[in-house]
Amino acid sequence: MAFANTEHMSASYEEELTRLAESIAEMGGLVEASISNATLALLKLDHAMAQETILADKQIDAMQKRIDENIVSMIARRQPMAGDLRAIVSSLHVANDLERMGDMAKQIARRSLQIESLSLAPKFYNGVKHMNDLVMRQVKASLDAYATRDSAAAIEVYNSDDEIDALYTSLFRELLTYMMEDPRVITQCTHLLFCGKSLERAGDHATNIAEAAYYLDTGRQLSAQVEELHRMQPKD
Repeated sequence: MAFANTEHMSASYEEELTRLAESIAEMGGLVEASISNATLALLKLDHAMAQETILADKQIDAMQKRIDENIVSMIARRQPMAGDLRAIVSSLHVANDLERMGDMAKQIARRSLQIESLSLAPKFYNGVKHMNDLVMRQVKASLDAYATRDSAAAIEVYNSDDEIDALYTSLFRELLTYMMEDPRVITQCTHLLFCGKSLERAGDHATNIAEAAYYLDTGRQLSAQVEELHRMQPKD
């Protein structure tokens, strides 16, 4: 009977871990939709979609709260060790990064409500759209790496973040030059700059999720591993 009870507890514990992973995946899907909708609302000045995105952030916040509560409960009741502890603690960090990405989407949506017209050169809006495409790719790849515990994929996400940073820097310089040439566009350019920064920050949080995926798979910190590899590379 004692063996049967232990087996039941083990099965129940596995179900909790599975539900936790499913909650992270569900929250990730909501965040992906929010980022995409926020950028679309910005580029089309779709105020209805912007309002929906702002409201959706409450659902993301509520999910993070439930995940946090479940994690605290699991740690207290199950006293996890080794790989299980890594999985549970990593989920806590991933949920926090997803919540922050939801905030970035909300900020973009709020900015879109303050823009009266899309009167800048198309290249600026194309730059924001390109940034959004890169960030969406980054978010999906990081969540996939986390779900599958794929450390190699996590490294690819980590290394891809430079592309988003470079694109934001380019957009920043072009908008700044444009504002200096024509002060009438300062307000609209400023809104676009903040939206670009929000996308860049969302990319940073996706990179954090990739680091969590790497830690989950290997038990090591990705940033430390990358720095070590750079030190080992021969210098010219």
